[in-house]
Amino acid sequence: MIHVLYEDNHLLCVEKPVNVPVQPDSSGDPSLLDMGKAYLKEKYQKPGNVFLGLVHRLDRPVGGVMVFARTSKAASRLSDSIRKNELDKWYLAVLDGTPKDQYGTLVDYLIKDHDSNTVTVTTPDQGKKSILHYEVLAEHHGHTLVRIKLETGRSHQIRVQFASRGMPLMYDQRYHPDAAKGQIALFAYHLSFPHPVTKQMITVEALPPHTDPWEEFEEVVSHVTATEEEKEEKTL
Repeated sequence: MIHVLYEDNHLLCVEKPVNVPVQPDSSGDPSLLDMGKAYLKEKYQKPGNVFLGLVHRLDRPVGGVMVFARTSKAASRLSDSIRKNELDKWYLAVLDGTPKDQYGTLVDYLIKDHDSNTVTVTTPDQGKKSILHYEVLAEHHGHTLVRIKLETGRSHQIRVQFASRGMPLMYDQRYHPDAAKGQIALFAYHLSFPHPVTKQMITVEALPPHTDPWEEFEEVVSHVTATEEEKEEKTL
């Protein structure tokens, strides 16, 4: 069952479950895109194929908020907003380790090996510039809850940038050299963007599940949402 956060004639905002592919892949598992189309087809009794435009992605193991376009015009305008960096994406992550500063900006040049589906830090002449901003929200037994704002949206960016500094995400089976078995501690909890037609700011949010390691920071996580004014004051 798809969890709808916001819906109108132009948009469908949903919460992506963990371990569900955003679009069909070689696994053959049901994708979020197909789930969204099935939801619209049933709700509005639409005949034939249903249009649903994919404008951004989340890694398969990562859960959180996403927006789809219900028209080609909305898809084009949302894609343009992404190019203009008008789509604000905020994440929560639990690191195995602790940054030395409460606030920080990470800048790297990343390159992807499509054969192995892995990303590494490289030199400016070889990789794409990748920037994120973070805030430490809480620490507990060597684990750190951070809030992250992406300035660029590179593949595996958050995972690689922290792992390259010796602070991999908990349960990240790909980039944590000593990862225990579990669900990667990364969740896209906030998305805001100008509506493709009305230009009104749309904001959707969701919180990570009450499971390990999120339950370790349950009190902080439950109060993590804030107004845009409060977030701007933090100058992330």
